[in-house]
Amino acid sequence: MLATTRTAAAAYKDYSLHEGGSGATTIRAPPDPSHHFDKLHGAGGIGVLEFLRGKNYLVTGATGFLAKVLIEKLLRTTPEVGKIYVLIRAKDQQAAAERLRNEIIDSELFKSLEGLHGKSYKTFMLAKLIPVAGNVCESDIGIKSNLAAEIAQVVNVIVNSSANTTFDERYDVAVNTNTRGPCRVLALAKKCKNLCLFLHVSTAYITGESGIIPENPIQIGQKMRNQVSQNEVDIEAEVNLALQSKEASEVASTPLMKALGLQRAKKHGWNNTYAFTKAMGEMLLTNQRGNVPVVIIRPSVIESAYKEPLPGWIEGNRMMDPVILFYGKGQLPGFLANPKAAIDIVPVDMVVNTILVAMAKHGRDAKPELNVYHVASSVSNPILLYDFFKYTCDHFKSSPLIDRAGKKIRITDIKFLSSLSDFSSYISSEIIERNEKLIERIKTKCEKLETILLHMVQLYEPYMFYTGWFDNGKVKALMKLMSVEEKMLFECDVGIIDWKEYICNIHIPGFRNYVLKGK
Repeated sequence: MLATTRTAAAAYKDYSLHEGGSGATTIRAPPDPSHHFDKLHGAGGIGVLEFLRGKNYLVTGATGFLAKVLIEKLLRTTPEVGKIYVLIRAKDQQAAAERLRNEIIDSELFKSLEGLHGKSYKTFMLAKLIPVAGNVCESDIGIKSNLAAEIAQVVNVIVNSSANTTFDERYDVAVNTNTRGPCRVLALAKKCKNLCLFLHVSTAYITGESGIIPENPIQIGQKMRNQVSQNEVDIEAEVNLALQSKEASEVASTPLMKALGLQRAKKHGWNNTYAFTKAMGEMLLTNQRGNVPVVIIRPSVIESAYKEPLPGWIEGNRMMDPVILFYGKGQLPGFLANPKAAIDIVPVDMVVNTILVAMAKHGRDAKPELNVYHVASSVSNPILLYDFFKYTCDHFKSSPLIDRAGKKIRITDIKFLSSLSDFSSYISSEIIERNEKLIERIKTKCEKLETILLHMVQLYEPYMFYTGWFDNGKVKALMKLMSVEEKMLFECDVGIIDWKEYICNIHIPGFRNYVLKGK
């Protein structure tokens, strides 16, 4: 057994990033290790594979970044799963089926799985994945009654990953998705005859601002931690305010509704509309769950895959990536940040692995409990903003972006600014004054860039000076229960991450490959 285990481990870690003949970075996926464990996983541990096999799932937000990685991992490591009902926002079943094919089955993310199944890949996928036209913003989450009845009879696990993650979204939109949406999914969960678990994906940035932030549930009316002077949150009043503000004027502008969301969030001690509406969604789940077994997963900043299925795989220009891109293009020589603050990053595959392990741990017993897990790095393996930007600088100095003229873009070490006024003055002098003699069209373009950068740093500012550290003791406790084989197959130890290697050689190359497409 020991020899077989070592072979599996060696195979699993055999992935690399290397330069192709054209100079472009290519990323090779790790070989699939799951077949090595078929005869091994039964010896102790949580029994993750045993639990996952044969279960039927409903996944909301199924075409999103995190959910797709979850679906891929489920199907690759446990092909014996039952049905996975994937909730897709679409006008009807035909449109949902088309999005399933285009955004999931044909996605580059699933190439490893396609390699395992060969010509039978699409047959396998269509047999496992059931498209469900619906929307968490609608009553009964928009599912047709006959399909909802089928789901209620067969589904064992519900994963709610639907969310609007825009920091300054319209207040009505964010409340409907992030606050009311989870409760609509919970209502369906309560109708499921064989439900083992309701798993909700939240965010770590909802309960505290400083110190070690514990993995505790958040209650109805609870004040933001460390914000003792704030009023208690009246969720019903906030929901009504969002709806009334929209209904009061159908011509209510998006800027006004966005400003309302930020104003309400900051009034109650949250940094932005996203965190505030997610916090209210958790409060309602805690209050309304009844006897439903609930696990809440709170990731910090989710970034590209560390190992699987493709190192560096990411979708969309998200989280810290707009900052990385502006910096690499030479348009962001300074940033509003405390270089000594920790930026809490966690790779998407480690979030998914934690979800699956927690799912098995608590779904197996199906006790009517509420369990909260932080998936975060700031306590176990912190990376400071100074190091984050240094590694980013190192990458672009060794592998610079190319401008439209075909020249390498030169960058300098980033300058840290401590106030918004300092940043505004610095960026103005860097972008505008150095182009004073350019024609008016170019000056106007530079002024627009300055506006974009100022807006971006205002949204990011709270996270660039964040003094909270997310306790992840419950994830560590899970790891102690896992067998050696399970730890290899479902890696969730953020302590193993070499941040320089990840930022320089995995994440940024992945972003350039999968998002920028080499542009």
